[in-house]
Amino acid sequence: MADRSRLDPEMAAFTAAAEAAAKQYPPIRLEIPLDPHRATNDALNLPYAKGGPEMAETADRWIGAHGRRIFCRVYRPRVDRPLPTMVYFHGGGWVWASVDTHDRLVREYCAAGEVAAVSVDYALSPEAKFPQALEECVAALRWIAAHGGDWGLDTSQLLVGGDSAGGNLALATALLARDTGGPALRGILATYPVCDSALDTVSYAEFGDGAYGLSKDRMAFYWSVYVPHAADRLHPLAAPLRADLRGLPPVLVHLAELDVLRSEGETLVARLREAGVAVETETFAGVVHGFLRATATVGKARAAVAKAGAWLRRLAQ
Repeated sequence: MADRSRLDPEMAAFTAAAEAAAKQYPPIRLEIPLDPHRATNDALNLPYAKGGPEMAETADRWIGAHGRRIFCRVYRPRVDRPLPTMVYFHGGGWVWASVDTHDRLVREYCAAGEVAAVSVDYALSPEAKFPQALEECVAALRWIAAHGGDWGLDTSQLLVGGDSAGGNLALATALLARDTGGPALRGILATYPVCDSALDTVSYAEFGDGAYGLSKDRMAFYWSVYVPHAADRLHPLAAPLRADLRGLPPVLVHLAELDVLRSEGETLVARLREAGVAVETETFAGVVHGFLRATATVGKARAAVAKAGAWLRRLAQ
């Protein structure tokens, strides 16, 4: 049995319950076609999207961007005035998950930060290959900047955010917006983001066997289908750690201690500081990659949301 002695007690209970639930389904395999495994992944993760804060208004919308109709969900915790708006990109290794699986997390951020949000259902891999998902995210951001006022959003105060692969897309979206005409952003929320393709860091060596969840093998598969050509995995819009980070807006980086991605997140923070970017960070002890799914039962997940909310409120001042 894997040693999990470093788990926070609430995180351990959540992990045990998740593993018990998974036994009721066929195993999720990293094999193409992924659709049967996506169905299982969704069935296991959709329960975590229930409950949580209620919004004054939630609306499903479609926007025309990047040559297709992209599904989005708009959240407004209050409707008496336009609020700063976070364009959010869900995690899932670029291959799993959706607006639906991350519904509660986005509502948690909206309530804690008193921001509106637009959650974007970008195209998944391997059906969509780099840079399609990124280009869709940027196109959605620009559509919202131009037309979001019609939805009651304050488009003069836009942010981007995301978790895991979504954190990668948020960082890359900000980089591409910086370099290709905007829109200007107030901030970037990056939660345990994928930052580099090397898979050779201290935390990969420590947690790569998957005893605490996300493994090196899984990340290697995700990279292989999102960016099939090895040379492209060095592109700064695929691996933001390799980018020139100067001129980015303020960034909040939240990391999980027991996560293969922790070290690259720490390096990202150091590089942002070297580039003169205002950055705040915290590493949450005893928790694993994806711990923000567990706001219902894990106190450190709720603490992370509260701290992100305080940061979001400060940006709007």
